[in-house]
Amino acid sequence: MNKYQYKVKGVDYEVEIAEVEGNVAKVNVNGIPFEVELQRPINAAKHPTMTAPRVQAPQPAAPAAPVAPAAPVAAPAVPAGAGAPLKAPLPGTVTDVKVQVGQKVGIGDVVMVLEAMKMQNNIESEYAGTVTSIHVKAGDTVMEGAVMMTIG
Repeated sequence: MNKYQYKVKGVDYEVEIAEVEGNVAKVNVNGIPFEVELQRPINAAKHPTMTAPRVQAPQPAAPAAPVAPAAPVAAPAVPAGAGAPLKAPLPGTVTDVKVQVGQKVGIGDVVMVLEAMKMQNNIESEYAGTVTSIHVKAGDTVMEGAVMMTIG
């Protein structure tokens, strides 16, 4: 497995090339797997020591949402009247919404379950407050950074 470090528009990417078959490369970018289609296949006979294809790291459409730390540091409660968006930390499918509008949540409470790469990921609240709106339902597909709910 070949590992490379790239910087695109000031953002660091770690790219691992897991496997190349024909014109499809299986790569991991910052731990997220992708299948990249090459413009032309790599001929293994011509290149017995396979050189890695140039892989362009995915360009985020909007600034990426910060991933919540495993043990959140005491974050302040959301001020009254303010709405704090809870964004998807990675692309996936919502499998369960564990809260309802009007429900009070604390920092670290599991509010949703997101399936990504056949793994169930608990999405925890980054804020203490009341759920003011829920923008997704079970079965919805979300992209990284998409607002899934608002806590106010």
